[in-house]
Amino acid sequence: MSAPRSTKLRAATLGLTALLTTAAAAPAHADHGAGTRLGDVRVLAHFDRAAGQAAESITLEPGGGAVIGMIPARQVVRVAPDGAVHVLVTMPLPPGGGGTTPVVGIPVVTGVARADSGAVYFLYSAGRGGLTGIWQVRPSGAPRLVVPLPADTMPNALVVDSGRDRFLVTDSAGGRIWQAPLRGGEAAVWSADPALSPAGFFGANGLKIHDGAVWASNSDRGTLVRIPVTGDGGSGRAEVRATGLAGIDDFDFTGRGTEILAAINQASELVRVGVHGARETLLDAGDGMQGTTAVAVRGSRVYVTNGANLAGTDPNLMLAQLRR
Repeated sequence: MSAPRSTKLRAATLGLTALLTTAAAAPAHADHGAGTRLGDVRVLAHFDRAAGQAAESITLEPGGGAVIGMIPARQVVRVAPDGAVHVLVTMPLPPGGGGTTPVVGIPVVTGVARADSGAVYFLYSAGRGGLTGIWQVRPSGAPRLVVPLPADTMPNALVVDSGRDRFLVTDSAGGRIWQAPLRGGEAAVWSADPALSPAGFFGANGLKIHDGAVWASNSDRGTLVRIPVTGDGGSGRAEVRATGLAGIDDFDFTGRGTEILAAINQASELVRVGVHGARETLLDAGDGMQGTTAVAVRGSRVYVTNGANLAGTDPNLMLAQLRR
């Protein structure tokens, strides 16, 4: 999530805003010429904007499918490899229809993650204790609260740290990363380094584990932050590894060292961040980017979500080929 607009609706779309209004299933600009790293850009699945399906987050499944978190529909959906969309969960509003989520103002589903076991988890921020936290999708259709989080948190990105049997969660309002046991239970702050703090709106946002460290984006500060994991699983001192990425939302590694693809929400771009922090725009509005929210890389495939909330009318999941 990233980027304000004005109180509730603007904030609720922080990691979500969308795709070109005329986006079709065919690519706009499949290539940008010399030096391009992405090709064969196309829309894999379209979502229902009228139902609030503003695509926010991605976790990939075996076989080419994906699970997407939707705000403000409060949904988790599965996208099949052929683009078919199936709603897995729609979260209820808090009793009485209220619930004031920090920063965002309305209840939202944000990050999604998949464990090695195949279990799918998601974040629900409801502004209420007993509802805000990490939830598990179950075959019965009734989700289960696995880890409650304080009502004043804004949980945004979710990662399953399989090596240490734990969850890690960014808290965009508090500028923190939380940890909790994968089996469920109580959460604790893993890092509250100042590099994660907001500067008036959203701090820590996207989250990944890579090569012995936890990486996070900071939307307000436009940075990518690397936090080494200590021998006992704790957090070391944060180091800013890239700047100048105002409105950054989610990101992922390409498989080439610390090279990153970053979703820049405010600028509606997908940007490559090199190992030394140099930036190159790979996709922009001409390719269908409008409020780009999340990116996930698997092999040579790149999945990108657009929310179409502040602009555009076609929230969707896009697929591109990573060209080495």
